[in-house]
Order: sequence, then structure tokens, then C-alpha cells
Amino acid sequence: MNKLTIAPSPHVHSGDSVRRNMFGVAIALVPALATSLWFFGLDALAVILTSVVACVAVEYLIQKFILKVPTTISDGSAIVTGLILAFNLPPALPLWIVVIGAIFAIGVCKMTFGGLGQNIVNPAIGGRVFLLMSFPAQMTTWTLPDVDGTTGATPLGLLKDGLKSGKTVSDIVELPATSDLFFGGIGGSLGEVSALAILIGLAFLLIARIITWHIPVAVLGSMAVLQGIFFLASPESFASPVFTLLTGGALLGAVFMATDYVTSPMSTNGMIIYGCGIGVLTVLIRNFGAYPEGMSFAILIMNLVTPLINRFCKPKRFGEIAK
Repeated sequence: MNKLTIAPSPHVHSGDSVRRNMFGVAIALVPALATSLWFFGLDALAVILTSVVACVAVEYLIQKFILKVPTTISDGSAIVTGLILAFNLPPALPLWIVVIGAIFAIGVCKMTFGGLGQNIVNPAIGGRVFLLMSFPAQMTTWTLPDVDGTTGATPLGLLKDGLKSGKTVSDIVELPATSDLFFGGIGGSLGEVSALAILIGLAFLLIARIITWHIPVAVLGSMAVLQGIFFLASPESFASPVFTLLTGGALLGAVFMATDYVTSPMSTNGMIIYGCGIGVLTVLIRNFGAYPEGMSFAILIMNLVTPLINRFCKPKRFGEIAK
């Protein structure tokens, strides 16, 4: 007798395996990987390799010697976590800090809850936020592309500092051109230096049907609408929606982090609510919070709200009679 098996996410409906989808995500990250290597060279390579190797090693060691269960590193999820964690880090971050982030991401945010499918927050985001809280100086020291050893602020940092000093948006001449934001060549985390690279990855994920459009569109659309309202109300006090979407972790978060199978809602309506929540929180944190960036915090908060969204957007039971 066949029984209906109920299991936690990720649920893959297309007949593909979790392993195939995880490696699909890794392929989609290749443009961002190539861009980071182009602009930051060996520093970027060292951070990426350290993050991936550390994530895979931590998962293997915990499963092998602490949980004493079959290892699952071949499913590719630890590799994806390592890549996304690295893309959220500064190019010249000391490698020992990268290892600590990997330990927290895999050991605390993932394996503590039972491994893939049972974690309540995105492990890479959890690791990034932990490092930001623990090592704020190192996590906010940004190497400028193509300038060896020179550090500077990110576009969002320049905007935040300029506005706090009493300048208007048009007075902050250090802000990069839109073309630089789109094609690359700005300071920031490894995965946010080129909007074009992320959009190429998004196109691959959609064509391969690894993700749907609902979460990325909801995140970016809600950011554009809310920032547009602020911008129209006071263009000298708030950045334009285009600047908001092309800077920081907006695209990286909307495409690769918010769409995590495990920590995002299961229904279409739930995905849209979840994505809009991330977009609104990100804009509010950026404009009124202490940090220039807000994407990681917003996703982390909405990860925790996901069970409530799933409950609220629960579909009608099959065979249920409408009242």
C-alpha cells in the first residue's frame, strides 16, 4: 500500500533532484564569481575557496563524528552556502574570519536544526549577520576594485555618510554612475559589484525553472515602489529607485538568498507576501536605520515569519466543500 509521505522543504516539483537544483544554483552564480575574480583577483579567490571548503568540511565533520549519520555533502547545499556566504563578504576579509562564518552558518544555522530542509533561517545569511555583529570593523572594510590595497566606502555607505553630514543627494559627487553600478567596478561585497552578473544568473535560474519569478519580482518591485515614494517626496534626501536596486545586496539577496527553498513560503501568495516584506524592510533599514544596507537583516526577519505566512496562505484541502 502506497502512503503519502510528508516531509519538510525543499520540495522540488519538476522531477529534478535536490542535488541537480543546488548545482544549478552554483552554475547561476558563475557570472558573479567571474566578475569578483576579475575585479578583486586572488583576494576574492582565497575568500571563495576558504568559504566553500570550510562549509563542506564543517558539514561533513558534524555528520560523521557528532551526529553519526550518513554524510550529505554530495547534495551540493554546503557548496552553495559557501558560495553565497563568500559573496556577502569583503574581498580582503581575513581568512580565519571566513572560517568562523562558515562554522556558524553550517554548524549553528543548519546542522543544529537537523540539516537541509529543517533550518529556519538561510545559513549563509545567518553566517554573514553573525560576522557583521562580531567583527564590524573587518566586515565594513571594502577593497576598491583594480586599486591594490586601497579601501573605500560602498555606494550605500557614501550615500549614508553624505546625508548624515548634511549634504543633499546631488551634493554627494562621489556616488558612482549608473553604468558602473550595472556593469561593475564598485566597492562592496564580492557578489554585489556587478548587477549584470546577477541578472544573468537570474535568467538562468528562471529558464532552468529552478526558481519562479514571484519572490525576486516581489522583493525588487516593493523596493522600487516604496523608494520611489520617498524619492518623489524628497529627491534631495532619498536616492532614486534605480540607485536603490543596483546597489548593495538588493539583487543578490532577491535572486539567490530570498529564494532559498527551505526558508521561503511554499505557496505563490505566500511568496509574494514574503518578498514584499523583504523589500519594505530593506528600504526602511537603508533609509532610517543605522546600517547602510538592510537586505540580510530583512531576509533573516522574513525567514522567521515564513511559518506564519505558510499557515496564513494554506491552500484549501483537496475535496473540501466550500462554505
